[in-house]
Amino acid sequence: MADATLHIAMYPWLALGHLTPFLHLANKLAKKGHRISFFIPIKTQHKLEHFNLHPDLITFVPISVPHVDGLPPGAETTSDVTYTLVPLIMTAMDHTEGDIELLFQDLKPDVVLFDVAHWMPMLARRLGIKSVRYDITCSVMTSYVSSLARFRENKYTEADLMEPPSGFPSSSIKLSNREARSFAKVSVMEFGSRIRFVDRQYKCLSECDALGFKTCKEIEGPFAEYLGSQFGKPVMLSGPIIPEQTTSTLDEKWEKWLGGFKPNSIIYCALGSECNLQKDQFQELVLGLELTGMPFLAALKPPPGLESVESALPEGFEERIQGRGVVYGGWIQQQLILEHPSIGCFITHCGTGSLSEALINKCQIVLLPQIWDQIINARLMGIVLKVGVEVDRGEEDGFFTMESVYKAVRAVMDKDSEIATVVRANHAKFRELLLNKDFEPSYINDFIEMLVALLK
Repeated sequence: MADATLHIAMYPWLALGHLTPFLHLANKLAKKGHRISFFIPIKTQHKLEHFNLHPDLITFVPISVPHVDGLPPGAETTSDVTYTLVPLIMTAMDHTEGDIELLFQDLKPDVVLFDVAHWMPMLARRLGIKSVRYDITCSVMTSYVSSLARFRENKYTEADLMEPPSGFPSSSIKLSNREARSFAKVSVMEFGSRIRFVDRQYKCLSECDALGFKTCKEIEGPFAEYLGSQFGKPVMLSGPIIPEQTTSTLDEKWEKWLGGFKPNSIIYCALGSECNLQKDQFQELVLGLELTGMPFLAALKPPPGLESVESALPEGFEERIQGRGVVYGGWIQQQLILEHPSIGCFITHCGTGSLSEALINKCQIVLLPQIWDQIINARLMGIVLKVGVEVDRGEEDGFFTMESVYKAVRAVMDKDSEIATVVRANHAKFRELLLNKDFEPSYINDFIEMLVALLK
């Protein structure tokens, strides 16, 4: 590998679901001796400091996020606002362009990794800095929605988005009417600074120096290469960036509770830090867990308008599941929960981080995507890679039922079923691959070599 030491700037989208995986990558790069300037909103810094494993090489650069009319005072990231105000966070981030330029002039990084700031490539180029558009979601999602073929033909209607774009590597990944309708709405909506989401994506992809993806060729190779060929850019795969093994231990209450059940017997259900199911869907989910007859731990947020998960539970539910089921509304140590030998099934919202954690553990995977990239992730995992089973939903309303939750769980947990045999075998294959001690280091080395090559 090249011996050059790099100075890398990082400015991810102002959402914890983007900031955190960028920092995980920073840790991997710093471990190899490279210096990172990590741009982060001032009040958000403390939320990520404990993830910084190399403070001697990773420097947090505080950013003041300007106020934009319509945002709550002090809002910095998407976790500070409701879903409808997220585009205003994007506008606020766009307003930091001048500050970023001044910081670049002072810090003089060799390369910047970014994801949604469409002005970044041109700003970096003016200052002689290389730019890499680093995608922490999935190349499947980006190539499905933002391919050059789709952009040139302006194929963003509901009918267009039900089908993959021209040349897409898989004809089996498709969207339902309802999903395509949602994708069409988001694609052409103004997403900060009066620019459509698809136009922002196009500028990021077409004007950067290289495309980076938080994935590996064994999982998403054809999709990343498709996008690279569409835009004529080098493609850099960092590997899935599995977080470093935590040195903390599982909270005693969970260790004791989980330890009271047989190996591979518990369902763990978690839908991410930003998912609030409506009350009716919340109840269908927990009733589906009850219907399985298996012990379960569900880490869920309260439905909108309710203060606690307890207030959303169906009548008589707590009494019926006492001793074998827990619905918990607080933060939970997911990585350690999934590693526990009693966990046999993981119902996930299909965020990329959660899917990576699922693949390196032995639990079987049930796919319950909620929005946007999670839906495409679920199709990749369920249809292309066949490592999990997606929960069925209504074609038009998108609702799942307690019966469809039960059906998906039983499909992966019934060892005698054909589906379970297939998904277990495929999951085991990917688990072995991802846990190979040489697997991730080889991707990080190649990623660094390509960064060095950009500078020549």
